[in-house]
Amino acid sequence: MQNSEIILVGGAGKTGGRVASRLKERGIRSRFASRSSTRPFDWENRATWPAALEGATSAYVTFQPDLAVAWAAVAIGALAKTAVDCGLRHIVLLSGRGEDGAERSEEMLKAAGIGYTILRASWFCQNFSEGAFKGSIAAGELILPAGEVKEPFTDADDIADAAVTALLDQRHLGKIYELTGPSALTFRDAVSEIATATGRAIRYRQVSMEDFKGGLSSADLPTETIDLLEELFGKVLDGRNSRVMNGVAEILGRPPKNFSQYARETAETGIWGT
Repeated sequence: MQNSEIILVGGAGKTGGRVASRLKERGIRSRFASRSSTRPFDWENRATWPAALEGATSAYVTFQPDLAVAWAAVAIGALAKTAVDCGLRHIVLLSGRGEDGAERSEEMLKAAGIGYTILRASWFCQNFSEGAFKGSIAAGELILPAGEVKEPFTDADDIADAAVTALLDQRHLGKIYELTGPSALTFRDAVSEIATATGRAIRYRQVSMEDFKGGLSSADLPTETIDLLEELFGKVLDGRNSRVMNGVAEILGRPPKNFSQYARETAETGIWGT
């Protein structure tokens, strides 16, 4: 496995870039497969898949925009079959906890006849610093339709470490790991942790789903994006995923990073302002 080329399907996102860096540090060849890569890969154009996968023996797969969308499972199944045809032996899939679409995608991957490892991750800590919430945190107020339901936010570094471990160690073939942080927090709690870490007055405000969607529409977000966020906040974030799981320790042999540590380390970069 050490001399194999690993393809990172989905580009240099929150976890893909981290996985690439870790593989490079180990002297292991990898390359991205995305719309902008040298050999383009487009989830909505299957004709691009064989050339993008050619030459790889394993893959780390992240699906855009999210496995919760209706067509994700079919796409994952088709990709896995293409991977088999291209000679790949192993796919590590970044999945989501408690999402019906994610579970369907996992089943399609299993049915394709390729070696697999599934990483079911909770919401990323990095959504507050590298994703949709970054601007709101920097501006001093995060407005969401999330109430007092708790989420065990996972650090993207832990996910990347787990992905690399799964890619390089065949003992993880056929395994499913549920990756969470060591404790569950509400979104209000998370914002409070960030405020403490930055020394700034940052607040959380809960709004109704109707008002939230109205704000998204006013911002001209695509209907598909609005529907996805409604699915995540209106259905998935209902407490089904509040339980802390032991997946990080199981695959890495160490405890996961807690949200307070993430907040302190990120605040030190100045990304949220001072």
